[in-house]
Amino acid sequence: MATTDDGYMRFFPFEEPYDHQQEAMGTIYDALDEGRDVLFEGACGTGKTLASLVPALEHARETGKTVVITTNVHQQMRQFVADARAITDQERLRAVVFRGKGSMCHIDVDYEECQALRDTTRDLVEVESDIAELEQREGELLSDGQAGSSEAMEARNAVVEELRDLQDEREEIETERSTCDHYYRNLTVDTSEFYAWLFDDVRTPDDVYEYAHEQGLCGYELLKEGMDGVDLVVCNYHHLLDPTIREQFFHWLGRDPEDIIAVFDEAHNVESAARDHARRTLTENTLDQAIAELDGEDDARADAAANVIGTFRDALVEAYEDAFGFGEREAVDEHWDDVTIANDDRKDDLTLAFLQGYTGPGFHEELDRALELGRDLDARYQEAFKEGELDTRKECQTLQAAGFIADWLDETDETGQYPVVSVRRDESTDEVYGRAELYTCIPEQVTRDLFSDLHAAVLMSATLRPFDVTEDVVGVDDPVTMAYGAQFPEERRRTYAVDGPALFSSERDNPETQQRIARTLEDIVRFTPGNTLVFCPSYSEAERYHDMTAVSATRYLDEPGTQARDLREAFTDDNDGVLYTSLWGTLGEGVSYDGDDARTVVVVGVPYPHLDDRMDAVQDAYDVAFDEEDDAGWRYAVEIPTVRKTRQALGRVVRSPDDFGARILLDKRYTEAAEMEMHDYAVRGTFPPEERREMVDIGPEKLKFAMLNFYQDMDAYDGPPPKP
Repeated sequence: MATTDDGYMRFFPFEEPYDHQQEAMGTIYDALDEGRDVLFEGACGTGKTLASLVPALEHARETGKTVVITTNVHQQMRQFVADARAITDQERLRAVVFRGKGSMCHIDVDYEECQALRDTTRDLVEVESDIAELEQREGELLSDGQAGSSEAMEARNAVVEELRDLQDEREEIETERSTCDHYYRNLTVDTSEFYAWLFDDVRTPDDVYEYAHEQGLCGYELLKEGMDGVDLVVCNYHHLLDPTIREQFFHWLGRDPEDIIAVFDEAHNVESAARDHARRTLTENTLDQAIAELDGEDDARADAAANVIGTFRDALVEAYEDAFGFGEREAVDEHWDDVTIANDDRKDDLTLAFLQGYTGPGFHEELDRALELGRDLDARYQEAFKEGELDTRKECQTLQAAGFIADWLDETDETGQYPVVSVRRDESTDEVYGRAELYTCIPEQVTRDLFSDLHAAVLMSATLRPFDVTEDVVGVDDPVTMAYGAQFPEERRRTYAVDGPALFSSERDNPETQQRIARTLEDIVRFTPGNTLVFCPSYSEAERYHDMTAVSATRYLDEPGTQARDLREAFTDDNDGVLYTSLWGTLGEGVSYDGDDARTVVVVGVPYPHLDDRMDAVQDAYDVAFDEEDDAGWRYAVEIPTVRKTRQALGRVVRSPDDFGARILLDKRYTEAAEMEMHDYAVRGTFPPEERREMVDIGPEKLKFAMLNFYQDMDAYDGPPPKP
């Protein structure tokens, strides 16, 4: 361990930190001491995780707080566990790695069913405990009565009567109500051995599941009950970004929000993750189920509920049917696809169809009655499952439908939620059905309360700049900011900005443009001594260039909706392969291609996301929110996220000081010349200064010579190098 006066170094598990890592730890420690948030950008090799975790653990130890480190990338979760284990080998920690119930349940039930099972099981254990106490009391009274105490015999008779009632109650629970055997053992056996095992090391959720399975216990519930006051929790984003889960999560920790220091890894993803957690949806199927649920319900409120829910259901169908153009209905497949319902000068088409179709005393009044009835029905289903009258815990569709409709009919513009209608085809029936969605445009409306409530947060990523945009987008006020660029030897990497065709959307179908890109890709693959990664603007573009490039290397194609893990393993096991994928897929970040796994990475074009109604709504929302900036909507919603994804893709190679590789940006908009010649479209200026300085502008015909020279300098070719 390093010799230093900094107390937090007791949590640093290696001999010496890097100089920049030592500096970062000091900055973060001071920021946490002041209760300030931190925006921390660090390239691969910076040691961001330990630089954030070490001072956070020290501050938490000094002040009685808990550190929560969170990510949405599975590979990073494994790295966190490895780092936590290294720390606890040196300085003991009580650490928990937490995962959702769905992946840890031994009997595979949903949350509502699990809650009902827990309640009934707890009732059973309490009854059994009462029976045991009464049996002991009955025995004592019997002894006293046999010794001649008439009062004892009279009291014993009363106890026996109460005991019989409890025994009947126990039998009724055991025979007619549903319980959980695993949770029953949690409540009835000594679990101290489990907790001794749990905190003897840093255990993964899989470790906990296996241990609990062998002992017949519920590991998920044991974890929840053992989290109170731990030093460190490793978890997924949704434990902090979902407001409902967050409240429960902090309760399990036994902490108020101000007692939490949160470390967000891959924090450039917080924006999109917050949107995902804030979005709400309601399908046509749920509306049909709600109407069926109300049919025949003997309650004065049922007709009102059916009227307002049925009107919304009919309006949803009308909205998507009217939006279809010629042949579009027939083209709907099994994936959700948005249809246009937005209007510039009036309400959206679904709301208009609802208002025009509604007849009754007033939809607000009828919605209130639907919500009241829904809550009563939900409570009835809960009790029926608890009492064993239902085999599974029934969901109240009326409550779901009415709650969503009430939110939809609020002023969505003021809440920052954008109304969306999507359609898909049911593969089992071949019928098209719809879905209404409330889509959150500005995640700051979701995350600001979180960051203001926490003691402090560290947001870290390799692509967090520009910091001012991150501050605005997620709602972090007056943070400490710091950035550290690439730490590995610059001579072992090259970044080429190729003055090839600008792959505008209007140019993508141009045969001449396609041929020029394909020929350049062929040169890149041919002069790469090993595997090549090719990131395209979309899966369809990836397929196009997979088919168009004639190379001797093995070609691999990543396709949407398929499991990418096996494909990645096959590719990295190769030594002369080329993998074509979408920049917006799962292989562009959070996945390392170390050493020979990949030598060259290519980004084809400036891979802007598909610009649809949602993206237009986000841009409009940003334009309104940050109207002091020109083109704030385009910059915040499109350009900066695209460049961040591009930077993430470039970072997939050169992952250690001994590694080497080439990163290629195949589009003239990345070149320095584009800043002058096509300023409105150039993107080079959006990259950080130190990354711009490394970019070498080059023509496509000269790229193969540059690559040949670089890889020869690296002594990378096994045999004679390819001939230009």
